[in-house]
Amino acid sequence: MDFGRLWAKDGRRLLGPSKTWSGFLVGGALAIPFGLLEAGLILAAPPNLRLVPPWGPSLAASLPAVALMAYGAMAGDALGSFFKRRLGRPSGARTLLLDQLPFVLLPIGLGALLDPGLFVPVFGTWEAVLWLLVFTLGLHAAFNQIGFRAGLKKVPW
Repeated sequence: MDFGRLWAKDGRRLLGPSKTWSGFLVGGALAIPFGLLEAGLILAAPPNLRLVPPWGPSLAASLPAVALMAYGAMAGDALGSFFKRRLGRPSGARTLLLDQLPFVLLPIGLGALLDPGLFVPVFGTWEAVLWLLVFTLGLHAAFNQIGFRAGLKKVPW
């Protein structure tokens, strides 16, 4: 993704060789069906049992929010890599929280800026963000293991 560019202040790659445009695009595209499944489950739940508000009045109307979350997560992952390079961590090195926080917080922040009417009711409390962070840590670990075992990732984290 960084086309081999170096950060002038430290001479290291901006993101590193493990961040590719194909990974960004395919990762986001593969996340969208899972996001639509989640949006569909929210819509199917009786209103009095919904834990979060729907992301749209229909599944099709939920697609922009789902896509923003999917590609925002990929952008957050790249941002985490940028900070890892600044800390001198090699590409692929495990860095607890820095591997997960930008992945979760960037799409929420983008959503709050671009569509506050949707994102603030869903993610507008510390409890909701904390729940999402804990949930994401588990999912992140599980999907990384799946990707590693399928030969799509070089490391299991």
